[in-house]
Amino acid sequence: MSDSGLSVRRITVLGATGSIGISTLDVIARHPGRYRVEALSAYSRMEVLAAQAAASRARAVVVPDDAAAARFAAAWPAGAGGLPEVRVGAQALADTAADPASDTVMAAIVGAAGLPSALAAARAGKRVLLANKEALVVAGVLFMDAVREHGAELLPIDSEHNAIFQCLPRGGARAHAPRQPAAGVRRLLLTASGGPFRTRPLHELDEVTPDQACAHPNWSMGRKISVDSATMLNKGLEVIEAHWLFAMPASRISVVVHPQSVVHSMVEYDDGSVLAQLGQPDMRTPIAYGLAFPDRIEAGVTALDLARLGRLDFEDPDFARFPCLRLAFQALEAGQGACVALNAANEVAVDAFLRGGLRYTHIPAAIESVLDATAGRAAPEASLDALLACDAHARACARDRIGRLTAGA
Repeated sequence: MSDSGLSVRRITVLGATGSIGISTLDVIARHPGRYRVEALSAYSRMEVLAAQAAASRARAVVVPDDAAAARFAAAWPAGAGGLPEVRVGAQALADTAADPASDTVMAAIVGAAGLPSALAAARAGKRVLLANKEALVVAGVLFMDAVREHGAELLPIDSEHNAIFQCLPRGGARAHAPRQPAAGVRRLLLTASGGPFRTRPLHELDEVTPDQACAHPNWSMGRKISVDSATMLNKGLEVIEAHWLFAMPASRISVVVHPQSVVHSMVEYDDGSVLAQLGQPDMRTPIAYGLAFPDRIEAGVTALDLARLGRLDFEDPDFARFPCLRLAFQALEAGQGACVALNAANEVAVDAFLRGGLRYTHIPAAIESVLDATAGRAAPEASLDALLACDAHARACARDRIGRLTAGA
């Protein structure tokens, strides 16, 4: 028991060296009597992982291969004591997510690579703090069924979904997997900043560089997510995620551009009321809410000064500027296979863009081409292997289509 009389939560952070992982460890460090770090994982930044593991006294770390394990050991700080247990490989990652040594898992690995471990945590009946969109975009039925069947708690960490969760009616905001929308709710409104190109002339977008696309005006995020925010594909994935989290049909989910990123999302009720959750654009707020739910704890976030802010602006999204958002709505209507293809094609296209092999304006073209090419395939079975096979097929198709786009450029 902690000094406050609350049971100490034992936390595993998957994707510890990314922006969400770093913020999670910051919140945890502010409450040493309430949380203990059991395990951390990282894919490439072994020096950062070593410093995190030493500071948090994690009992185990998970790395992708033996070379990473050697780099981790070489980076271990002098005077930090003995190394934690070092686990290696994808299976070790899933096993760690399911390990009963922890009761809470922050699922913050970016992309479809984070799906198996997030699913393992749900199947182990843990509190899952879900910061990995792809777990629901790629495997919505499978993941939500696992939450129900194994009694897991599911708390969304994306600021938009966390805001909706907080604004749902009393009794509706529970950490479970609903089968129907909360009573009295008419519509969910996801806010979007509009990213760095909200007002940039359309004819200039063809020459956008990776650094420009990653320069988000409000949020500090990884490069892949920053590009997704610029194209608003990120918002499209959030629409799909909201569909699963809140059992809400696509026709009752709207997106509104809000450049200040202060209103994180809203819930509209049948009586005309609209409830909004406001706060600084700092991911420590939803992280702290997920860690402490149903309590609230200090997160290190500065107070919101509305008088100084002065104004809040809202506008409809421009689908000519953000075609990826339109494609996401279409994929949700088309079904799970299309959602898998959307996500896979985007990951391949964004990677190519960040490496300088694809123009920014070709990202939506590549995604749409893959959606068209895979439209006739049978819907994947609700099994992890079938979904990952569908994902692999879409990635191969995306690489082929991108090759054609760049050859014709």
